[in-house]
Amino acid sequence: MIFYTEGIMKRSKKGQAIRPERRTRAERGRLRTLLNRAKKAGDLKTWRRAKATLGYLRGRSVIDMVEELDVTRGSINRWLQWFDAEGTDGLRARKAAGPALRLAPDQLAELTAAIDAGPQAAGYTTGMWTGPMIGDWIRRMYGVKYHNHHIPRLLHKLGFSVQRPRNRLCRADKERQEYWLRKKFPAKKKLRPAVA
Repeated sequence: MIFYTEGIMKRSKKGQAIRPERRTRAERGRLRTLLNRAKKAGDLKTWRRAKATLGYLRGRSVIDMVEELDVTRGSINRWLQWFDAEGTDGLRARKAAGPALRLAPDQLAELTAAIDAGPQAAGYTTGMWTGPMIGDWIRRMYGVKYHNHHIPRLLHKLGFSVQRPRNRLCRADKERQEYWLRKKFPAKKKLRPAVA
């Protein structure tokens, strides 16, 4: 394992990539607990991290564990660095934070109010919002450009659901449709095609 101190690259001595403060009995106990919980939960990533770190603390070399755990040397070295920096918590799987919000919370509240008010209140001539219209409104108001494919995700986060109009015949006979749905359609479903 390689460390950088004061602009000089130094290699750690064999078996000493982890500081003595992290080599305590309590920390090893936490590692064993993490290993067992990851095994029970089927969390292979966390299990590998804990297994490699515990193996290293027990004197095994990184190269020996590479084949056993089916990972690269660099991965194990990175996990040891995480453990050295944060202890057992550094080995737990985490969800990536994702990109920073492009709109502030007050801007999101203003967007929600504008969507509730309708597109005509926002200066559009149509009575129904579309994704590109919302993207255009955000760009004009805040100077932030969203891709049209991201607008439904943004609306979902704000508590809206995307609605798509259904095509229905305006002169359709409702009684005949109900009869077809209740009587004819179930009868057609029961008929199976003849197998040749």
